Amino acid sequence: MTIGSDQPDSHGNPPSPAGSGGGQNAGLFDDTRARPKFDFRILFPILLLALLAVAGIWAINQFVRQEQQQEQTQWQVRMGIIADSRAAEVSRWLDRQTKDLMGIADNESVQLYVSSIAEFNAAATTGKQDPNQQDESAGFKEYLRNLLTVTAERTGFSSNKSQPVKANEQPASVTGLLITDMQGGLIATSADAPPFDGQVKDFVLNVRAGDTGISPMYLNSRGNPSLVFVVPLYAVQSDNAATSQIGRIVGVKEIGNELFPLLRQPGETSQTAVTALLQRNGDKVVYLSPIADEKQPISPLGLEMDIATPKLDAAFAVEKVNSFATDRRDYGAKDVLVTSRNLSQVPWVLMYTVSYQEALGAADARFRQLATYLGLALLILAIAIIAVWRHGSSRRASLAAAQFKSVARKFEEQKELLQLVTDSQPTSIFILDSQNRYRFANAQTARQANLSSGDLLGKEVNAVLGPAAAKRYVDLSKQVRELGTSITDVARQEQDNKLKVVQTEQIPLRGHAGMGDDVLTVERDITDVVTERERRSRTLQQLVKTLVEVVDKRDPFAANHSTRVAAVARATAVEMGLTETEIETAEIAGNLLNLGKILIPSDLLAKTSNLTQDELNLVRNSIQMSADLLRDIEFDGPVVDTLRQAQARWDGTGTPALAGEEILVTARIIAVANALVGMTSNRAFRAALDIDDAIERLLKDSGKAFDRRVIAALVNYIDNHGGRADLGAMSMPQEATV
Repeated sequence: MTIGSDQPDSHGNPPSPAGSGGGQNAGLFDDTRARPKFDFRILFPILLLALLAVAGIWAINQFVRQEQQQEQTQWQVRMGIIADSRAAEVSRWLDRQTKDLMGIADNESVQLYVSSIAEFNAAATTGKQDPNQQDESAGFKEYLRNLLTVTAERTGFSSNKSQPVKANEQPASVTGLLITDMQGGLIATSADAPPFDGQVKDFVLNVRAGDTGISPMYLNSRGNPSLVFVVPLYAVQSDNAATSQIGRIVGVKEIGNELFPLLRQPGETSQTAVTALLQRNGDKVVYLSPIADEKQPISPLGLEMDIATPKLDAAFAVEKVNSFATDRRDYGAKDVLVTSRNLSQVPWVLMYTVSYQEALGAADARFRQLATYLGLALLILAIAIIAVWRHGSSRRASLAAAQFKSVARKFEEQKELLQLVTDSQPTSIFILDSQNRYRFANAQTARQANLSSGDLLGKEVNAVLGPAAAKRYVDLSKQVRELGTSITDVARQEQDNKLKVVQTEQIPLRGHAGMGDDVLTVERDITDVVTERERRSRTLQQLVKTLVEVVDKRDPFAANHSTRVAAVARATAVEMGLTETEIETAEIAGNLLNLGKILIPSDLLAKTSNLTQDELNLVRNSIQMSADLLRDIEFDGPVVDTLRQAQARWDGTGTPALAGEEILVTARIIAVANALVGMTSNRAFRAALDIDDAIERLLKDSGKAFDRRVIAALVNYIDNHGGRADLGAMSMPQEATV
């Protein structure tokens, strides 16, 4: 491009700046200019190296912290599962006690006899009782006494005969069932029932009419922890309103042998794990359950700690229920990990702790060692960079002058080449400055605006395209400038009554020479690509549905099995936060799980008698046959590999011989989903398992057959996100699974 005197001289040197006085080496290449006090060409790399060193140290610390956080998260999930399990067991035990008493209260004979006894007692106060009624009332009381005695022995409300007592002494009665009237008068008791007085009577009389009550835990006359359970007794054929209550069913029980064993998790491997029941009492926290500590054992109700005790695990448990912490201390000042759960029936909190040293001690030592090694590696790298930089800086300086001379000459050539290259592209390419004015536009952009590229420059996009059409580009450019990162947007448009899909990529140019807050826009027409992809997706969905229907028709015992596995697998993958491709892969693989059964003879699939070993092996191999049938079909995700690895085990003993993270996460999800659906489905040889029983079995195989993270996600979906209702709504026909 030729403008005025901006021409190189006859020797090919760049032109002299205006007013420089001429000369070949004047202007940009004039070495006679005053040099700065500090050479920033040297200072800048030093500062950059220092920043890189700081960034490297920060990155090492972040990496170690992330590894520590991951380790802590694994313990949080594990401890949360155990705490949920134990809290559920305690809640079920409390509900069972109340249910046993409700069984007595709902007995119409009990309701009728208590009403009759109450009428006789009322007549006795006025002196109008019938002698015949007295005998009848005595018979009613004897019946109630026998009923309470039998029920007490069956439900554990009978006295413990094995309790040692002194010679010639009667054992104290501390456990039993009682029926009282609304004023606290005794109507009937089981044999050896405790006296109805003191704190037992005070608690019963304070339970409001129509309410069910569970007393605070207390130590009985034997020094053993006990509870009092109260349920209302209504008149026969009444509406169970508070005004219809005629008495109360009272149960007094020593709870140590029944309740406290439930706090131990079956299969617990932690040596320092402690599960305790706590209750807040003002500014104190009371340990309700015993703790078998070799150095400092705690008996039931045997310890109170101040809530204000620094970092006390029990204080954290009662104040922040359902939370998790790794920096707490137990009553003996030992560092522990702690989590807790609330119990809805009583004002208790279940606390589960594990020694910090056992849980994270080894990991912390490993992380410190890792940080040391990474720090040494960073130091060695910095030394190497300095050495290389010092060697290369002198060579770069000698080349810089020669390279700079050619830059100005090539700049215009590159500009023209850029325009030529972009004009040859079918995509629309343009640059908008901070005022949303065109700074560059290729030929495709100009054609769409019905202007030339030169006419577009300097014009606002609103004036060229109109406010409505330009709003999308203006909004996207604003987001890019605020975020400082590229944004890709896909828009569907109507053009000539046809769908048009365009993909727009907005790229910030901030930091590039002379660009300021300019934004580069590249827009492609992807209508054909999107249409073809949507068509392929519909075709694939139809194919999967057809294949599932084929399997269901050939194997009625496995009807809907694949569909349920796919539903559970998708929900679990969503719970784990996987990508959309991984979620769809898990769902498709679940649907196609039993496709291989089309290669198994129909009479074998319909066989109800025991299978031979060869027949059983053939059925079990059906998943691998499913993968063989699908190996040539192109899926968006690794569906075929997921099916091939679905029978691999976490410990490496399955088929194929993969272990741990070597197994695709989608295959691990399919394995857990298939096992859950199989266990909760009816079989010819057994009934379907309860969901809780199936989860218990999965937990036992955690870390052996299955990935514990997948199980944790499945349990969270079932218990917290409606999974239990979803599984209950699925039909569970008798079926055969692999």
